Amino acid sequence: MFTLRNLAVAATALLTLSAAHGPAQNAKDKQDPPPLPSEQQVMQVKLKRAQAVLEALVKEDFKSLEQYAGSLAEISRATAFLRAYKTEEYELQARVFQKSADTLSAKSRDKNLDGATLAYLDMTQSCVACHNHFRGRKRD
Repeated sequence: MFTLRNLAVAATALLTLSAAHGPAQNAKDKQDPPPLPSEQQVMQVKLKRAQAVLEALVKEDFKSLEQYAGSLAEISRATAFLRAYKTEEYELQARVFQKSADTLSAKSRDKNLDGATLAYLDMTQSCVACHNHFRGRKRD
């Protein structure tokens, strides 16, 4: 279970990694906790990470591949509070995504390009399945 502090840390990491904000305007800004990211911001960061994973795969850059895969898994875990759809299907796809990202990270550590590619395909398939399932549905 994540605490509010962990969520704030995740929000800071997301915003930093996505370059979604500029430098702090004054000392007070540096002291205030960052706002929690929106679902749209999280999805944009995940999309950028997934694109970076593909680039790392084709370049066989295992170090970057492991880093981006780990980042995707952590973002997914840390942003569980953003889940707009509290359904079994959403939870299933989130677990598949996390497991695939973890596998991708492990295969990258092992320098197993074929295994990493298959894990990337599984991860991508979970993204498409989730978005397809919820496209056009109203939130609860």
